[in-house]
Amino acid sequence: MAFEGLSDKLQGVFKKLKGKGILSEADINEAMREVKLALLEADVNFKVVKEFVDAVKAKSLGSDVLQSLTPAQQVIKIVNDELTTLMGGAGSKLTYSPRGFTVLLMVGLQGTGKTTTCGKLANYLKKEGKKPMLCACDIYRPAAIDQLEIVGKAVDVPVFTMRDCEEPSFIAQKAMKEAELKGYNVLIVDTAGRLQIDEALMEELVTIKKTIKPHEILLVVDALTGQDAVNAAEGFNEKLGIDGIIMTKLDGDARGGAALSAKKVTGKPIKFIGVGEKLDALEPFHPDRMASRILGMGDMMSLIEKAQEDFDDEKAAELERKIKKNEFTLEDFLEQMGQVRNMGGIGKILDMMPGANKAAKDVDLDESEKEFAQMEAIILSMTRKERKDPSLLNASRRKRIAAGSGQPVSKINTLIKRYEEARKMMKQLSGFGSKNNKKMKRNKMFRGF
Repeated sequence: MAFEGLSDKLQGVFKKLKGKGILSEADINEAMREVKLALLEADVNFKVVKEFVDAVKAKSLGSDVLQSLTPAQQVIKIVNDELTTLMGGAGSKLTYSPRGFTVLLMVGLQGTGKTTTCGKLANYLKKEGKKPMLCACDIYRPAAIDQLEIVGKAVDVPVFTMRDCEEPSFIAQKAMKEAELKGYNVLIVDTAGRLQIDEALMEELVTIKKTIKPHEILLVVDALTGQDAVNAAEGFNEKLGIDGIIMTKLDGDARGGAALSAKKVTGKPIKFIGVGEKLDALEPFHPDRMASRILGMGDMMSLIEKAQEDFDDEKAAELERKIKKNEFTLEDFLEQMGQVRNMGGIGKILDMMPGANKAAKDVDLDESEKEFAQMEAIILSMTRKERKDPSLLNASRRKRIAAGSGQPVSKINTLIKRYEEARKMMKQLSGFGSKNNKKMKRNKMFRGF
């Protein structure tokens, strides 16, 4: 989970502050010392840590904080605001050409997941209503072109290749003409990486840049490499001039130092983050939402957006109707479990809920996913009639279902209990939405989850 170690430590610091009620200067100093250690352990750049802690400390020692009724909450708000600023303030969006055809040049070191990220970005742009084309300009790495073609096919985006050409800038130029001719409005150019920044790599990228004049140069870095990722970003920016960063594997980085340092060190924003291996696991980076997650406040906006993306309007309305009429069946329960999986599983959801890090820690996520699979096997072993009316499930039927699903009868009993609990909860949510909050009722997340 991203920032897990840092998040736990910061929440521990603030828990101590909340327990004190009235804060003294000594309390603030002690808290800032722990915050500093937490950030350094998270592999945040030392200079960045010093400036961050000094800024938070100066604001926290103000009389309006120390003399307020809730000084601990004021300090938390200051830390939240400073974290948001540190990571870039407002989210930074892609810049598109005003004439309608945009070129994005993807650069980075070898092994950062650049080629896969090209496919993820193309998939994201399709959802945004764009018509992208991919271009293979990595002519050195074995099977690089094949990999991009596989990725392109998976997201249903065409890939421009010139296998016999040994001049990347010429390939990119030809791809531009081809894309415009065929009516595509975004060209994503995948370039060769190296194990380290070298003159040959930079010269080639500078040549491509001069030839195709990209509207944005996006650097792909691996969050797991920590400050090495930040150093790479600084090097690429000095020699090439980048417009933004895409940080991959952030979901696997428990420290998060690269994400916290990158904007401050390079002056360039993180525009997207990779949060999984699937080709839809690329998200716009929102500094304010990430700061909120780090401090255990959750990220309900992202959760709602994810729900809106994954839940179908008609199905959500139909589910709401069924819940109101008490017609929520095991088939509907199975479909809702599928929706949770589409949203990235229970771990992803917990990560975005307020108090999520604590909650996620208390849940064995692997066991939860395993339990989902078991429930699915049980429900699929039932007849259609049994799924619609679980009251039919007497002892003999349960034994038959247990044999068909490979699960003990006790698992079937647990499933029925969970189903009944879910039905009651959804009935309550539906009633709450209709009586007390019409806006919540309209939101697909609360209709479909």
